[in-house]
Amino acid sequence: LPWIGFRTANLDGAHIEYFRGIANPIGVKVGSGMSERQIRELGERLNPDNEPGKLVLIHRFGADRIAAGLPPLIEGVQRDGMQVLWVCDPMHGNTEKTSSGLKTRRFDNILAELEKCFEIHASLGTVQGGVHFELSGDNVTECTGGARNLSEEDLKRDYKSTVDPRLNYEQSLEMAMLIVGKHDRGSG
Repeated sequence: LPWIGFRTANLDGAHIEYFRGIANPIGVKVGSGMSERQIRELGERLNPDNEPGKLVLIHRFGADRIAAGLPPLIEGVQRDGMQVLWVCDPMHGNTEKTSSGLKTRRFDNILAELEKCFEIHASLGTVQGGVHFELSGDNVTECTGGARNLSEEDLKRDYKSTVDPRLNYEQSLEMAMLIVGKHDRGSG
């Protein structure tokens, strides 16, 4: 899925212009500081026919900002009758630096943003259609917390990312099991 980053979603920018010519589904990262009007204008430019399945809005707020930031965007999309798929990126809004300067993310903050996201979508009658994670199948130590309760000190052991800290394989599986356990609507 090609997507436009939060900082490159300028309505008059080259990314938006380029993506206007893509027929396949496309995503746009949205979050704090974006107005309902900006979202509407993104929809008008990137999905002028309001085609279902074409536009994916990937929200990234952070655990401490999602409750205030996401509902107005959802309500604006609903008022405008926009056809979108909502996806949560609980990683980027929860990035922080350690005292030694390493970028990291706390497992608990990632999970908290996800849980709040599901609650908000349910309360507004919308569907949380997907999740975007940064993860690795390796035993990296880039995000703190999880079942092994990795600490800032543990990050030194196997920190390999040159860009964004990733959940390791255990943290990824734990996150998946927590999501399924809390939101399984299948068998009773």
